[in-house]
Amino acid sequence: MDVPQAAATCDDVVEAVSAAVVAERDFLETVLTGVLARGHVLLEDVPGTGKTLTARSIAAALGLSFSRIQFTPDLLPADITGSNVYDERQGAFEFQPGPIFANVVLADEINRAPPKTQAALLEAMGEGQVTVDGVTHDLPNPFFVIATQNPVEQEGTFRLPEAQRDRFIVKTELGYPGREGERELIDRRADRTRRSPSASRVVTDEQVSALRSVPEHVRVDEKLRDYIVDLGRATREDARVDVGVSPRGIQRLFEAARARAVIRGRDYAVPDDVKAAAPSVFRHRLVLTSDARVRGVDPLDVVDEVLDSVPVPPVASARQND
Repeated sequence: MDVPQAAATCDDVVEAVSAAVVAERDFLETVLTGVLARGHVLLEDVPGTGKTLTARSIAAALGLSFSRIQFTPDLLPADITGSNVYDERQGAFEFQPGPIFANVVLADEINRAPPKTQAALLEAMGEGQVTVDGVTHDLPNPFFVIATQNPVEQEGTFRLPEAQRDRFIVKTELGYPGREGERELIDRRADRTRRSPSASRVVTDEQVSALRSVPEHVRVDEKLRDYIVDLGRATREDARVDVGVSPRGIQRLFEAARARAVIRGRDYAVPDDVKAAAPSVFRHRLVLTSDARVRGVDPLDVVDEVLDSVPVPPVASARQND
Protein backbone atom coordinates (compact mmCIF):
# COMPACT_ATOMS: atom_id res chain seq x y z
CA MET A 1 0.00 0.00 0.00
CA ASP A 2 1.41 3.40 -0.98
CA VAL A 3 0.81 6.74 0.74
CA PRO A 4 -2.09 7.96 -1.49
CA GLN A 5 -3.90 4.66 -0.95
CA ALA A 6 -3.24 4.84 2.79
CA ALA A 7 -4.52 8.41 2.96
CA ALA A 8 -7.70 7.45 1.11
CA THR A 9 -8.19 4.48 3.44
CA CYS A 10 -7.72 6.71 6.50
CA ASP A 11 -10.30 9.11 5.11
CA ASP A 12 -12.74 6.20 4.62
CA VAL A 13 -12.18 5.06 8.21
CA VAL A 14 -12.80 8.55 9.59
CA GLU A 15 -15.96 8.90 7.51
CA ALA A 16 -17.22 5.49 8.66
CA VAL A 17 -16.62 6.31 12.34
CA SER A 18 -18.21 9.75 11.88
CA ALA A 19 -21.43 8.02 10.86
CA ALA A 20 -21.69 6.58 14.38
CA VAL A 21 -19.85 9.09 16.57
CA VAL A 22 -20.63 12.80 16.82
CA ALA A 23 -17.08 14.12 17.16
CA GLU A 24 -14.66 16.58 15.60
CA ARG A 25 -12.61 15.23 12.70
CA ASP A 26 -9.37 16.31 14.39
CA PHE A 27 -10.20 14.11 17.38
CA LEU A 28 -10.84 11.08 15.16
CA GLU A 29 -7.62 11.73 13.25
CA THR A 30 -5.70 11.86 16.54
CA VAL A 31 -7.08 8.45 17.53
CA LEU A 32 -6.23 7.13 14.07
CA THR A 33 -2.73 8.55 14.44
CA GLY A 34 -2.23 6.30 17.44
CA VAL A 35 -3.44 3.30 15.47
CA LEU A 36 -1.14 4.01 12.51
CA ALA A 37 1.83 4.65 14.79
CA ARG A 38 1.36 1.22 16.40
CA GLY A 39 0.57 2.76 19.76
CA HIS A 40 -2.19 2.91 22.34
CA VAL A 41 -4.66 5.71 22.95
CA LEU A 42 -5.82 7.28 26.23
CA LEU A 43 -9.17 9.09 26.18
CA GLU A 44 -9.90 11.34 29.14
CA ASP A 45 -13.32 12.96 29.29
CA VAL A 46 -16.49 13.21 31.32
CA PRO A 47 -19.09 10.41 31.04
CA GLY A 48 -21.54 10.42 28.17
CA THR A 49 -19.37 11.96 25.47
CA GLY A 50 -18.98 8.81 23.35
CA LYS A 51 -15.64 7.30 24.39
CA THR A 52 -16.89 3.70 24.36
CA LEU A 53 -18.75 4.20 21.08
CA THR A 54 -15.58 5.65 19.53
CA ALA A 55 -13.51 2.60 20.43
CA ARG A 56 -16.17 0.18 19.20
CA SER A 57 -16.62 2.12 15.95
CA ILE A 58 -12.87 2.20 15.24
CA ALA A 59 -12.76 -1.59 15.62
CA ALA A 60 -15.80 -2.00 13.37
CA ALA A 61 -14.43 0.28 10.64
CA LEU A 62 -11.12 -1.60 10.65
CA GLY A 63 -12.85 -4.98 10.72
CA LEU A 64 -11.04 -6.02 13.91
CA SER A 65 -12.17 -8.04 16.92
CA PHE A 66 -13.25 -5.93 19.88
CA SER A 67 -13.29 -6.52 23.62
CA ARG A 68 -14.36 -4.26 26.48
CA ILE A 69 -12.96 -4.52 30.00
CA GLN A 70 -14.79 -2.56 32.69
CA PHE A 71 -12.17 -1.69 35.30
CA THR A 72 -13.39 -1.84 38.91
CA PRO A 73 -11.63 -1.82 42.31
CA ASP A 74 -12.10 -5.60 42.68
CA LEU A 75 -10.79 -6.49 39.21
CA LEU A 76 -7.90 -8.99 39.32
CA PRO A 77 -5.03 -9.36 36.82
CA ALA A 78 -6.34 -12.80 35.85
CA ASP A 79 -9.66 -11.19 34.91
CA ILE A 80 -7.73 -9.42 32.15
CA THR A 81 -5.10 -11.90 31.00
CA GLY A 82 -6.99 -15.14 31.56
CA SER A 83 -6.01 -18.11 33.69
CA ASN A 84 -5.33 -21.84 33.66
CA VAL A 85 -8.48 -23.87 34.35
CA TYR A 86 -8.46 -27.57 35.21
CA ASP A 87 -10.18 -29.72 32.60
CA GLU A 88 -11.49 -32.89 34.25
CA ARG A 89 -11.94 -34.67 30.93
CA GLN A 90 -8.36 -34.06 29.88
CA GLY A 91 -6.96 -34.36 33.38
CA ALA A 92 -4.84 -31.25 32.86
CA PHE A 93 -4.90 -27.48 33.15
CA GLU A 94 -5.94 -25.56 30.03
CA PHE A 95 -5.38 -21.87 29.43
CA GLN A 96 -8.57 -19.85 29.05
CA PRO A 97 -7.77 -16.51 27.36
CA GLY A 98 -9.08 -13.36 29.00
CA PRO A 99 -10.67 -10.35 27.30
CA ILE A 100 -7.22 -8.93 26.51
CA PHE A 101 -7.09 -11.37 23.58
CA ALA A 102 -8.66 -9.11 20.95
CA ASN A 103 -7.37 -6.76 18.29
CA VAL A 104 -8.92 -3.68 19.89
CA VAL A 105 -9.30 -3.66 23.67
CA LEU A 106 -11.29 -0.96 25.41
CA ALA A 107 -9.96 -0.51 28.96
CA ASP A 108 -12.94 1.41 30.30
CA GLU A 109 -12.30 3.66 33.32
CA ILE A 110 -8.80 2.27 33.67
CA ASN A 111 -8.08 4.41 36.73
CA ARG A 112 -10.72 2.57 38.79
CA ALA A 113 -8.60 -0.58 39.10
CA PRO A 114 -5.78 -0.91 41.68
CA PRO A 115 -2.17 -0.55 40.51
CA LYS A 116 -1.54 -4.32 40.46
CA THR A 117 -4.34 -4.82 37.97
CA GLN A 118 -3.31 -1.79 35.93
CA ALA A 119 0.18 -3.29 35.74
CA ALA A 120 -1.27 -6.41 34.10
CA LEU A 121 -1.68 -4.28 30.99
CA LEU A 122 1.96 -3.16 30.89
CA GLU A 123 3.40 -6.32 29.35
CA ALA A 124 0.47 -6.59 26.95
CA MET A 125 0.80 -2.97 25.81
CA GLY A 126 4.58 -3.02 25.60
CA GLU A 127 5.30 -6.50 24.28
CA GLY A 128 2.09 -7.72 22.66
CA GLN A 129 2.02 -10.75 24.94
CA VAL A 130 0.95 -11.88 28.40
CA THR A 131 2.58 -14.32 30.80
CA VAL A 132 0.41 -16.58 32.95
CA ASP A 133 2.00 -19.07 35.37
CA GLY A 134 5.34 -18.67 33.63
CA VAL A 135 3.97 -19.37 30.14
CA THR A 136 3.95 -16.59 27.53
CA HIS A 137 0.97 -16.20 25.21
CA ASP A 138 1.08 -13.97 22.14
CA LEU A 139 -1.75 -11.51 21.64
CA PRO A 140 -3.53 -11.06 18.28
CA ASN A 141 -1.85 -8.92 15.66
CA PRO A 142 -2.69 -6.08 15.31
CA PHE A 143 -3.29 -5.26 18.96
CA PHE A 144 -3.89 -1.90 20.57
CA VAL A 145 -5.58 -0.56 23.67
CA ILE A 146 -7.98 2.37 23.86
CA ALA A 147 -8.26 3.29 27.53
CA THR A 148 -10.68 5.78 29.08
CA GLN A 149 -10.72 7.64 32.34
CA ASN A 150 -12.98 10.18 33.99
CA PRO A 151 -11.07 13.34 35.04
CA VAL A 152 -13.85 14.68 37.25
CA GLU A 153 -14.86 11.90 39.64
CA GLN A 154 -11.72 10.86 41.55
CA GLU A 155 -13.32 9.03 44.49
CA GLY A 156 -12.34 5.37 44.47
CA THR A 157 -9.81 5.80 41.66
CA PHE A 158 -6.11 5.10 41.36
CA ARG A 159 -3.97 7.59 39.46
CA LEU A 160 -2.13 6.02 36.53
CA PRO A 161 1.61 5.84 37.31
CA GLU A 162 4.02 7.62 34.99
CA ALA A 163 5.34 4.32 33.60
CA GLN A 164 1.88 3.32 32.42
CA ARG A 165 0.94 6.75 31.04
CA ASP A 166 4.13 6.60 29.00
CA ARG A 167 2.80 3.48 27.24
CA PHE A 168 0.10 5.51 25.52
CA ILE A 169 1.32 7.22 22.39
CA VAL A 170 -1.41 9.89 22.53
CA LYS A 171 -3.87 11.27 25.04
CA THR A 172 -6.88 13.20 23.83
CA GLU A 173 -10.52 13.97 24.62
CA LEU A 174 -13.75 14.36 22.68
CA GLY A 175 -15.11 17.38 24.49
CA TYR A 176 -18.75 18.38 24.28
CA PRO A 177 -20.24 18.36 20.78
CA GLY A 178 -21.47 21.59 19.27
CA ARG A 179 -25.12 22.57 19.34
CA GLU A 180 -25.79 20.95 15.97
CA GLY A 181 -24.07 17.78 17.14
CA GLU A 182 -26.20 17.53 20.28
CA ARG A 183 -29.31 18.18 18.22
CA GLU A 184 -28.29 15.31 15.95
CA LEU A 185 -28.03 13.04 18.98
CA ILE A 186 -31.60 13.92 19.95
CA ASP A 187 -32.81 13.24 16.40
CA ARG A 188 -31.19 9.82 16.52
CA ARG A 189 -33.05 9.04 19.75
CA ALA A 190 -36.37 10.39 18.51
CA ASP A 191 -37.28 7.15 16.73
CA ARG A 192 -36.41 4.21 18.97
CA THR A 193 -37.50 1.72 16.30
CA ARG A 194 -34.85 2.95 13.89
CA ARG A 195 -31.48 1.34 14.21
CA SER A 196 -28.79 3.65 15.60
CA PRO A 197 -26.04 4.59 13.12
CA SER A 198 -23.02 2.31 13.25
CA ALA A 199 -19.60 2.25 11.63
CA SER A 200 -19.35 0.02 8.58
CA ARG A 201 -16.26 -2.02 7.81
CA VAL A 202 -14.06 -0.34 5.21
CA VAL A 203 -10.76 -2.21 5.62
CA THR A 204 -9.82 -5.88 5.18
CA ASP A 205 -7.54 -7.79 7.55
CA GLU A 206 -4.63 -7.56 5.14
CA GLN A 207 -5.14 -3.83 4.62
CA VAL A 208 -4.90 -3.08 8.35
CA SER A 209 -1.39 -4.54 8.57
CA ALA A 210 -0.37 -2.83 5.33
CA LEU A 211 -1.84 0.48 6.52
CA ARG A 212 0.18 0.42 9.74
CA SER A 213 3.37 -0.23 7.77
CA VAL A 214 3.07 2.85 5.56
CA PRO A 215 4.42 5.39 8.12
CA GLU A 216 7.70 3.46 8.19
CA HIS A 217 8.38 4.78 4.66
CA VAL A 218 7.71 8.44 5.45
CA ARG A 219 10.82 10.63 5.11
CA VAL A 220 11.76 12.90 8.00
CA ASP A 221 14.35 15.60 7.27
CA GLU A 222 17.46 15.70 9.47
CA LYS A 223 16.57 19.21 10.68
CA LEU A 224 13.09 18.04 11.55
CA ARG A 225 14.53 15.17 13.57
CA ASP A 226 16.63 17.68 15.48
CA TYR A 227 13.48 19.76 16.03
CA ILE A 228 11.66 16.77 17.56
CA VAL A 229 14.55 16.12 19.93
CA ASP A 230 14.79 19.80 20.89
CA LEU A 231 11.08 19.91 21.72
CA GLY A 232 11.38 16.95 24.06
CA ARG A 233 14.48 18.31 25.77
CA ALA A 234 12.87 21.75 26.18
CA THR A 235 10.13 20.26 28.36
CA ARG A 236 12.79 19.18 30.87
CA GLU A 237 14.10 22.73 31.20
CA ASP A 238 10.75 24.31 32.13
CA ALA A 239 10.71 25.40 35.78
CA ARG A 240 7.15 24.13 36.20
CA VAL A 241 8.10 20.59 35.14
CA ASP A 242 9.54 18.09 37.60
CA VAL A 243 10.00 15.29 35.04
CA GLY A 244 9.98 16.14 31.34
CA VAL A 245 9.37 14.02 28.27
CA SER A 246 11.38 10.79 28.24
CA PRO A 247 13.45 9.50 25.31
CA ARG A 248 10.57 7.12 24.60
CA GLY A 249 8.24 10.12 24.39
CA ILE A 250 10.52 11.75 21.82
CA GLN A 251 10.44 8.57 19.75
CA ARG A 252 6.64 8.51 19.99
CA LEU A 253 6.44 12.08 18.66
CA PHE A 254 8.59 11.02 15.71
CA GLU A 255 6.24 8.10 15.03
CA ALA A 256 3.10 10.20 15.45
CA ALA A 257 4.43 12.88 13.07
CA ARG A 258 5.01 10.25 10.39
CA ALA A 259 1.51 8.86 10.91
CA ARG A 260 -0.05 12.32 10.55
CA ALA A 261 1.90 12.83 7.34
CA VAL A 262 0.29 9.67 5.95
CA ILE A 263 -3.18 10.86 6.94
CA ARG A 264 -2.42 14.10 5.06
CA GLY A 265 -1.36 12.10 1.99
CA ARG A 266 2.37 12.89 2.09
CA ASP A 267 5.39 10.58 2.07
CA TYR A 268 7.41 13.19 3.96
CA ALA A 269 6.85 14.94 7.28
CA VAL A 270 6.76 18.71 7.79
CA PRO A 271 6.95 20.85 10.96
CA ASP A 272 3.16 21.16 11.03
CA ASP A 273 2.91 17.38 11.50
CA VAL A 274 5.16 17.61 14.54
CA LYS A 275 3.39 20.64 16.00
CA ALA A 276 -0.02 19.03 15.50
CA ALA A 277 1.04 15.79 17.19
CA ALA A 278 3.09 17.25 20.05
CA PRO A 279 0.24 18.25 22.44
CA SER A 280 -1.41 14.81 22.43
CA VAL A 281 1.95 13.01 22.63
CA PHE A 282 3.58 15.15 25.34
CA ARG A 283 0.77 16.28 27.65
CA HIS A 284 0.39 13.05 29.67
CA ARG A 285 4.13 12.51 29.93
CA LEU A 286 4.85 15.70 31.87
CA VAL A 287 5.11 15.49 35.65
CA LEU A 288 4.56 18.98 37.03
CA THR A 289 6.11 20.29 40.23
CA SER A 290 3.92 20.39 43.33
CA ASP A 291 3.87 24.18 43.14
CA ALA A 292 2.69 24.10 39.53
CA ARG A 293 -0.07 21.64 40.39
CA VAL A 294 -1.26 23.82 43.27
CA ARG A 295 -1.37 26.82 40.93
CA GLY A 296 -3.46 24.81 38.47
CA VAL A 297 -0.94 24.76 35.63
CA ASP A 298 -2.18 22.76 32.66
CA PRO A 299 0.43 20.52 30.96
CA LEU A 300 -1.00 21.67 27.62
CA ASP A 301 0.05 25.22 28.45
CA VAL A 302 3.60 24.00 29.01
CA VAL A 303 3.58 22.18 25.67
CA ASP A 304 2.20 25.24 23.86
CA GLU A 305 4.94 27.45 25.30
CA VAL A 306 7.60 24.91 24.33
CA LEU A 307 6.26 24.90 20.76
CA ASP A 308 6.41 28.69 20.73
CA SER A 309 9.96 28.87 22.11
CA VAL A 310 11.76 26.24 20.03
CA PRO A 311 12.66 27.57 16.55
CA VAL A 312 10.95 25.79 13.66
CA PRO A 313 13.46 24.54 11.08
CA PRO A 314 13.07 25.18 7.34
CA VAL A 315 12.48 21.88 5.57
CA ALA A 316 11.22 23.06 2.17
CA SER A 317 13.61 20.63 0.49
CA ALA A 318 11.24 17.80 1.36
CA ARG A 319 8.87 18.94 -1.38
CA GLN A 320 11.63 19.53 -3.87
CA ASN A 321 12.87 15.96 -3.48
CA ASP A 322 9.53 14.48 -4.53
